[in-house]
Amino acid sequence: MPKDLRMYSKDQLSLYVFVAMLFVTGVVFGAVLVQALTLEQKQEIARHLGHFFHTIDQGAEGDFSGKHSFLQALSLNLKWVGIIWIFGLSVIGLPLIFALDFIKGVLIGFSVGFMVGQFSWKGMLFALASIAPQNLVLIPVILTASVAAISFSIHLVKNRFIQRSGSIYPIFVKYSTTILTLALIVVVVSLFEAYVSPVIMKWVTPYLLALAGLPEMPVSLL
Repeated sequence: MPKDLRMYSKDQLSLYVFVAMLFVTGVVFGAVLVQALTLEQKQEIARHLGHFFHTIDQGAEGDFSGKHSFLQALSLNLKWVGIIWIFGLSVIGLPLIFALDFIKGVLIGFSVGFMVGQFSWKGMLFALASIAPQNLVLIPVILTASVAAISFSIHLVKNRFIQRSGSIYPIFVKYSTTILTLALIVVVVSLFEAYVSPVIMKWVTPYLLALAGLPEMPVSLL
């Protein structure tokens, strides 16, 4: 393996390890954050979750329609990737990329931690059905976009202030192509999240309602 390629692979691996550690730290922080909630806050969130479970179980439409869910998921997921791409275009964006990776971990850690804390293994069952499937792909996409953005930002610093090794344009094209490829993957993930995840959740929700002992309530009250 050429020396430059070995150094590049080593640098990339180090960045992947770093952003992965940031993400995992965020997950842990999010799970711990659940314990900081007051009893009233936990009850309020649990009430909204109960409404959500019953809505899914009784097949209510409206906000949970496939097209609306797809556009909502696509918009949110593309914003993550797009913002990371923008932050990678400047040196000052580096800490913001780190913050995004940490925040993503916090959101997932808090969501899973709250459901497990409230419903024990039944909450874990619902988390595996509703959160895990799309995030098994989405999280690597976000981490890969972060590494690409960090690499480009570092190269930008070296090119402009240290080595001045010619045009940055080819590296920019490569960076943008990587982000565009990841964005296409996000489209597929959003389709899965909108059309497949609700079906999986609908299979799991009746078991969760029965095991968690949540009372039945009419859709008209939701």
